[in-house]
Amino acid sequence: MVWTLAQIAEKIGGTIQGDGTQEISGVATLVNANKSDISFLSNPKYKKFLPATQAGGVLVAVETASMVPTNAILVNDPYVAYAKVAAMLFPNSKVKSEIHETAWVSPDSRCHRDVSIGANVFIDADVEIAEGVEIGPGCVIQQGAKIGSGTRLTANVTICKHVVIGCNVIIHPGVVIGADGFGIANDKGRWIKVPQLGTVEIGNDVEIGANTTIDRGALDNTVIANGVKLDNQIQLGHNVVIGEHTVIAGCVGIAGSTHIGKHCAIGGGVGIAGHLTIADGVQITGMTMVTKSITKSGVYSSGIPAEPTKQWHKNVIRYRKMSDLTDRVKQLEEQNKA
Repeated sequence: MVWTLAQIAEKIGGTIQGDGTQEISGVATLVNANKSDISFLSNPKYKKFLPATQAGGVLVAVETASMVPTNAILVNDPYVAYAKVAAMLFPNSKVKSEIHETAWVSPDSRCHRDVSIGANVFIDADVEIAEGVEIGPGCVIQQGAKIGSGTRLTANVTICKHVVIGCNVIIHPGVVIGADGFGIANDKGRWIKVPQLGTVEIGNDVEIGANTTIDRGALDNTVIANGVKLDNQIQLGHNVVIGEHTVIAGCVGIAGSTHIGKHCAIGGGVGIAGHLTIADGVQITGMTMVTKSITKSGVYSSGIPAEPTKQWHKNVIRYRKMSDLTDRVKQLEEQNKA
């Protein structure tokens, strides 16, 4: 699609600096943009590329406006503005409502007439699929599952029994929702399976990245609230609860029965132990290991960043001596008290 800068500014609530009649048909980085592209500056590290950009327009904050050599749209948050503009220029195309000839849809399911069901899809009995749902090739939807309006399953997604998915959810390839949680009990040295009797509830406007797995609850349900965004290859254990508008980056593992609050941000590779509570508004930086509940909002970290191997070896040796050093300090403190 093609929009003028003036039209874009009106849509996103920005202010034009320069020629509002400039037509825009694409988005690009400051370095690679041409006259028909719009770009943005949100990270100060890329400010050095601004003076030479060939973009037809740039989304910038007011304080950066004087540096822009071309047209600009002044906004409060350039990155948010970029997301909105990209969606304007490249809207999702409407998929034709049809059921592919290779799909199998149970006669005991209830599918709205305005749905798209791709090749080799399997839809079991008692499944409910609402208006405007898109189900890509190779998806499996098991008995009793419910999918809300406007939701899109891209490809090879598995929705297990009785899972409930809200409206306008995006589920990327390879996702599995509602597989059994890791429930086992030790019976005199032999592990036996604990039946997983709950299910999974997914709210509205959720996005779930490729190959992420969300286990069904053991008794109560696993719950993903409205507006949650999950990256690729995340593992959520049984009975995990994720609060509204929390974002979780790739390769995070959250053990069973942990409750994550609202508006949290969890970095890549974080591990969170089971049966914990994370308060609202918590940010956990990448590769952190969380073993205790976090009761106050704020930023939390653990782990040691990479450093030269020689220095790392020295630090490990010092770490191993820390217990002896602590005992010596305590002894000195006791001597000073005497």
